Amino acid sequence: MPNKIAFLGLGAMGSRMATNLIQAGHQLHVWNRTRARCNPLVDLGAAAHDSPREAVQQADIVFSMVRDDAASRAVWLDKDTGALAGMGKGTTAIECSTMSLDWCLQLSRHMASHQVQFLDAPVLGSRPQTEAHQLIHLVGGDSSIVQQITNVLEASAMAIHHIGKPGTGMAMKLAVNALFGIQVAALGELLALLASQGIDTATAAALFTELPVTSPAAKMAVASIASGSFAPLFPIELVHKDLGYTIEAAEPVSSLPLTTNTQALFARAIKHGYGAENINAIAKIFNPIHLPLENNYV
Repeated sequence: MPNKIAFLGLGAMGSRMATNLIQAGHQLHVWNRTRARCNPLVDLGAAAHDSPREAVQQADIVFSMVRDDAASRAVWLDKDTGALAGMGKGTTAIECSTMSLDWCLQLSRHMASHQVQFLDAPVLGSRPQTEAHQLIHLVGGDSSIVQQITNVLEASAMAIHHIGKPGTGMAMKLAVNALFGIQVAALGELLALLASQGIDTATAAALFTELPVTSPAAKMAVASIASGSFAPLFPIELVHKDLGYTIEAAEPVSSLPLTTNTQALFARAIKHGYGAENINAIAKIFNPIHLPLENNYV
C-alpha cells in the first residue's frame, strides 16, 4: 500500500533512496538544504518543500539521511524549520544517518515526548548498493514499528536486521564501520610492507582476495588500492567522523585502542589532503611506491 513519505536530505545516498521510494509507488515529499537537489525527484513526481517542517506535514513516515549530528539536530529540532514540530502523533520517524549514539538516544527521547514513533535505521552499503536495492538496514526500536514499515525499507534494502531497543541499530552501525576502517588501514599498511620487500602490490592484493582472512568488503578495498581507484564512496573524512562517534560511545566505560589509533591514521590522511577520497586512500599515508599520484605521503 502506498504511503505518504517525507525524505529529508538528498545527498548521494538520500537522493537514491528517495528515488527508490518513488519507484515503489509511494507519494514523496522532499527537502534538501540545497533546493536544486530536489529537482530530479520533482521530475519523478515528488513534491519539494522549503523546510523540513513543511515537508513532513502531510507525511505518515519521515526519513532523514544527513551528514552528522549537527545536521540531524537541525533537520529535526530547529526552532523555526525543524521537522518534529510539524509531525503528527503516531507518525514514524526513521533516522538513516550515521550519528553518535548519544545524539541518537537524545533524538529518540525527543520523538517519544511528541508521541512520534522512532527507529534508528542506519544503512550498510553505498551508492551502487542503493541503486541495486541491496542496502542493509540495522534497526533499533520497537519491533512492532519495524513490522509496520518493513515494506517501505525494502524499497532500497535487501536485508533488515532488527537489533533491539532504540540506539542499538546505531551502535551496531558504528561498530561495523570501525571494523571496516581498521581492516582497510591494516591492508594499506601491510601492502606497503610487502612492497618494501619487493612484492608487487597487484600480486599481493590478488592473493589477499583469495585468502579466508580477508572479508568480502576488505577484498574490494584491497583490489581498489592495487588499481589506484579512490573515487569517494565512503570518504575518509566521514570514516574519521564515524570512528570518533564510536570512541565517544565507549566513554567513560572503556577505551578502544585499535579504533583510536585507526582514527589517528585517518586524521593523518585528512591532514595530507585525502579527506574527500575513498576510505582505501588511507593506503597513501604509508608511502607505498607502487601507487600512482605521489611518492611521498609523510
